[in-house]
Amino acid sequence: MPKIEVKQQAFFHQANMKPTLGELADLLPVLKSEVDGSEGEGAATLLKLEFNDTNRPDLWSTAGAARGLRVYYQGWDPQYPFFSSVGKKQADGGRKVVVEAGLKNIRPYCSAFAVAGKVTDEVLVDLIQTQEKLCHNFGRKRRTFAMGVFRSPMVKFPVHYRAADPDTTKFVPLGMTESLSLREICKKHPKGLEYGYIAEAHPKFPLQQSDDGRILSFPPVINSADLGSVEVGDTELFIEITGTDLPAVTLAASIVACDLADLGFEILPVTVEYPYDTPFGREVTFPYQFQVPVDVELEYVNRLLGVNLIGDQAQKALKKAGVFSRYENGVLTVFPPPYRNDFLHPVDVIEDVMIGHGMENFEPETPSDATVGRLSAEELFGRQVRDLMIGMGFQEMIYNYLGSKKDFIDKMNISGHDVLQILNPMTENYEFVRNSVAPNLLETEAASAHAVYPHHLFEVGKIVRLDPTDNQGSVTRNSLGWLSAGADEGFNQANARVASLFYYLGVSRSDTPGESPKGVAGVRDYSVKESSDPRFIPGRAADLFVGGHKCGVFGEVNPQVLENWNIGVPATLGEVDLDSLLVK
Repeated sequence: MPKIEVKQQAFFHQANMKPTLGELADLLPVLKSEVDGSEGEGAATLLKLEFNDTNRPDLWSTAGAARGLRVYYQGWDPQYPFFSSVGKKQADGGRKVVVEAGLKNIRPYCSAFAVAGKVTDEVLVDLIQTQEKLCHNFGRKRRTFAMGVFRSPMVKFPVHYRAADPDTTKFVPLGMTESLSLREICKKHPKGLEYGYIAEAHPKFPLQQSDDGRILSFPPVINSADLGSVEVGDTELFIEITGTDLPAVTLAASIVACDLADLGFEILPVTVEYPYDTPFGREVTFPYQFQVPVDVELEYVNRLLGVNLIGDQAQKALKKAGVFSRYENGVLTVFPPPYRNDFLHPVDVIEDVMIGHGMENFEPETPSDATVGRLSAEELFGRQVRDLMIGMGFQEMIYNYLGSKKDFIDKMNISGHDVLQILNPMTENYEFVRNSVAPNLLETEAASAHAVYPHHLFEVGKIVRLDPTDNQGSVTRNSLGWLSAGADEGFNQANARVASLFYYLGVSRSDTPGESPKGVAGVRDYSVKESSDPRFIPGRAADLFVGGHKCGVFGEVNPQVLENWNIGVPATLGEVDLDSLLVK
């Protein structure tokens, strides 16, 4: 979970309160956070705050956490008049960023704004921390977005965001004195070694360049030493964020802009001009408020919380959580503040009502049902399978169940007709629920080329598939997925592993393709039949059957799929529906 460090004196000043550490511990739960420790004494005291949630990146800074406390306990209503929105554009003062068409399939989106105000040591330290936390946690280690901060007086507008030749484009990166090409930066600079792989997947690399030709940055890797070195005492800054997800890029800019506004800085809008269509149009002035209202019936709120609030009470609770709302005809309409985009479902609104109403106002109830806790048969069987896979030399992995269309469908060479899509995702990187473990395993393999071969990975986890015959429209299954990669990998090796796994599970092989009669001991047998699954090489893959029903597939991965993932060695994949194997 995200952790931040804040100077106690600055934090309490911005929150407009002076609690003791014990009192602060009682105040922080409304932000779903807690004190994780402190260092120093007096004015030099450094507080360590840990957040128990990852959906509120606006709180991961001194200004953001202080805003949350001040709004909740003192009724503060911060105003941010510098935001543009649909039908409302703020004056940009001639500050523009021009995006080149060649970036559309590389790193297509950019947001930017400028600020005026004095940069103190506290401001600079917190700005760097905010940049790191946002880009690492919310920005998925700079893959979704990365942020650069520059001295605005040295930037000549318009700024050009373009696709550059990685071998002929050179500049001196921050922290070095030697001029390097973009490709050399990926090999020699510490940040290039850490983040260069993001850019190296493309023939051209992203570049931010001032109108006078001076280079600002090579996103998402490193700023230039010329313009990217911000120091205490600077009075004007230019902040840009580039990435692959426009809502995330936009929200990150909004969060930083609101933080700096709370610290007394003047926010100066910047217009970004695109040569291609984006979800917000071809010309967007940032900071930009893009959030849409969310409706929830008050009766639903009361039913889930077990209370009986009236409209005014629910609105008051939401206001304490920093959310403006309107109540008409039994429906609460919530208008998210510009620095938040975590209202993905009416339940998220209900959570803020609960926090604003106060946990102390809910009367505890003793459960009316007596139950005995024990592991389910599915969990016990899953543990047995894990032990077998580890015994066969595989390394266990644990993955997120959500991902992008690009990873779950496009790269897998499938139609995606049975993949569950989320209606209102926070970002496009978490838009689909996986219908297979395979994409996660391939993603890990794609990032493991440096490790000694062969590689053997597996996961026992849940997958979800659309099923119109089910009452819920989808079914959730326990699945085993495994991957092996190496120069000698082929169908024979995969077939041998399937045979070994089923042998130790007490499931024997049947000679009847597509059928699976009872074994002599009453244990079901398995059979195989040639598979037409597009993820595999035709003729080198087999479907698995148990009880006459398909329960899995294994074989050699299609070269096109390997190329989509930038995997340079042969690989085999397998996946089995464990629920089909469990004898109940």
